Amino acid sequence: MKNRFLAPLLSTLCLLAVCIGTAHADATLDKIRQRGKVVVGVMLSGPPFGTIDPVTQKHVGYNVELAEGVARGLGVGLETVQVQPSNRVQFLQQGKVDLLIANMQWTQERSEILSFVPTPFEEVGGAAIAAKGSGISKWEDLKGKPVCVSQGSNFTKPLAEQYGAQIKAFRGQPESLLALKGGNCIAAVHVSPTLRELVADNPDWKNHEIVSPSDLIPSPSVIWVRKGEADVQAALDRIVQDWHRTGWLIAVEKKNGMTPTPLLHQLKDKFAKAPS
Repeated sequence: MKNRFLAPLLSTLCLLAVCIGTAHADATLDKIRQRGKVVVGVMLSGPPFGTIDPVTQKHVGYNVELAEGVARGLGVGLETVQVQPSNRVQFLQQGKVDLLIANMQWTQERSEILSFVPTPFEEVGGAAIAAKGSGISKWEDLKGKPVCVSQGSNFTKPLAEQYGAQIKAFRGQPESLLALKGGNCIAAVHVSPTLRELVADNPDWKNHEIVSPSDLIPSPSVIWVRKGEADVQAALDRIVQDWHRTGWLIAVEKKNGMTPTPLLHQLKDKFAKAPS
């Protein structure tokens, strides 16, 4: 008798769980379409990824162009919100933004608290910048020395555990680089394209150089969404795959002075051959 009543109850609960899960998953995509706008958290820490135009005060740069591509793919308008490494996860979890395109590479730890678009849009590693004549010429030279990073950086763990650096974490890249100039650390480690452009094009950094012989832990660059939002994941994955298929991502990188990685070319070939 007990099992006779329990089985229908369990079936009902399972059905409710599926319905609730589906409703939760559909909520964000429905909300985006109903409001006619997607809200994207972007990093504006400096070229090529993002800056604020001093004349128009508009957000510009690579991250912003990717956000524009998402909005076009969804057929809606766009609002970009500046985020920092210290608050970007909270902004997403609290619903202040719908998704993140924020210099946030895939890590196992991040994937346990957020969901991500399976197809990466790039692969980015870290570079170390230091004053010329610092004596730093390889990652191993950072052992026992203070190194500036952004809070929440995925470079923190390998720097500390693999190379023995003493980590000093700051709110974001601008604060970290200011601390480097102020002598609070021997080097700063951030995403490679930004630092390489900094020393190549910015006269304020003519006395500094990239001291890392290779990039630190190159990792997939992905779009992040809230945990369990499978419908948003799927919609964005189709968009990113189309970016690769058409070569749009390569064009956007070149426009922003970046050098597309081998992964980008591999993904273009892969999706160009796949049925659309």
